[in-house]
Amino acid sequence: MSYSGKVTVGGPADVHELTRLIISKVAVGPMENNAYLLRCRQTGEQLLIDAADEPGTLLRLIGDDGITAVLTTHRHPDHWQALAPVVRATGARTYAGRLDAEGIPVPTDVLLDDRDTLTIGDCRFTARHLTGHTPGSIVLVYDDPDGHPHIFTGDCLFPGGVGNTRGDARAFASLLHGVETKLFGELPDETWVYPGHGDDTTLGAERPHLEEWRERGW
Repeated sequence: MSYSGKVTVGGPADVHELTRLIISKVAVGPMENNAYLLRCRQTGEQLLIDAADEPGTLLRLIGDDGITAVLTTHRHPDHWQALAPVVRATGARTYAGRLDAEGIPVPTDVLLDDRDTLTIGDCRFTARHLTGHTPGSIVLVYDDPDGHPHIFTGDCLFPGGVGNTRGDARAFASLLHGVETKLFGELPDETWVYPGHGDDTTLGAERPHLEEWRERGW
């Protein structure tokens, strides 16, 4: 079956199979967060993005092969409720944005800055630091050598707009600027977007609405 990116809490993972990388998406409650397990086809090494909740669900998804690393996209509690038990069970190294790490109650082994790279097996990922939703949110970019890019945006970009900036005009301007310059300005329309909640999208589907987002201010 083809990948749709539509998942529900309590339902099965949806699996996006690329030439070198397998991406499994699952939803966990109670905030309907998305978690993503990325597996290098060549080596079997795995990376988990956002141990949001339901450690049992995530550990079953990870399976007996374990994970090399777990990345927390940002400091908000709904994105790290299962981080401590997942790290205890797997021994994975923890990654987070430098400016958000202090707000995550599990020590961060590797602090990420803008353009830092993370390698899992034969797959290489690049961090994009965006400020606005939180001070140190990280978007992870996989530039597929055999296809188009794939980006894991946490709560910085969704279908229909950027993440919540709680009515703070400066934070909104910062986040929108970062999204425009570091994502839309550098990556093609085919780029697949995997957000922290809800359905997937592409940059091409969202690009025509950037001015609309700017005018409405959220």
